[in-house]
Amino acid sequence: MSVVDAEVLFASDDPRLRFLPEGPYELGDGRVSWVAIQHGDNDRTGSLNVLDVSRRTNVNYPLKGRPGFAFPTDQPDLFVIGLERRVVLFDLRQGETSVLCEELDAEVDETIVNDACLWEGNLIFGLKDLRFATAKAGLYLWRAADRQTIRLRDDQICSNGKFVTRRGDELTLYDIDSPTRQIVAYPLDIEAGRLGPRQVVIDLTDDPAVPDGMIATPDEQSVIVAMFNPNDADFGEARQYRLATGELQQVWRCPRSPRVTCPQLVDLSGRVHLLLTTAVEGMTDDQLARHT
Repeated sequence: MSVVDAEVLFASDDPRLRFLPEGPYELGDGRVSWVAIQHGDNDRTGSLNVLDVSRRTNVNYPLKGRPGFAFPTDQPDLFVIGLERRVVLFDLRQGETSVLCEELDAEVDETIVNDACLWEGNLIFGLKDLRFATAKAGLYLWRAADRQTIRLRDDQICSNGKFVTRRGDELTLYDIDSPTRQIVAYPLDIEAGRLGPRQVVIDLTDDPAVPDGMIATPDEQSVIVAMFNPNDADFGEARQYRLATGELQQVWRCPRSPRVTCPQLVDLSGRVHLLLTTAVEGMTDDQLARHT
């Protein structure tokens, strides 16, 4: 196992954008999109952002609600965004939204969309309980073939990182429900709109940090997971684990940033880099002074 210290790529001067950034996604041409889920403790709004990595400049697009994820579509300047309890299409140029998935988790209160992954045009996303206490939030599939929204599970507390792999004709969904501190796998049948039995792949229940966002490595043999440490730690971590054995293979440390939220591999100037978002959510004034 090796340990690497990460370097700061971009730190916004706007404290609202440092509160809870997540979901980095490569757009090409040296640009990366990301979401500020909410702009402060009691704020009910967030934003979509586009970072020009080489220039270190960021363009902010305010949203009418809290975004859990954002992905570009095949249409210029059009993003699909999980916003509050809906999934919408957002036009950067016009600043307008249209609804893709109507009200989600209609049977329960106080849940919002949190994280998602794409698989061959299909969207798999989950919601979170705003109190992080009750297993009541949904895990959903938006199926591209018929544009149907299907609930796969209704027992999430804080649905977070996820990705899909293929082995022959079989698909597997890897998923995190953060408070469980486990990375789990489900057989996934998109055509039937259902999941198979849950299997624990990596158990982190004794860890002081909480698994948050995650991605697969390019060979799909390992997972890179962001660890959100709510404690007053000197650094945060992203870790790479081998899926078959649970072996810890690599650690990336983020000095003075214990709350690591999401990883993403991005190609910048012909080289692949690991990009990590970090947050200041839940920090006291004293912690903010020392960690930012």
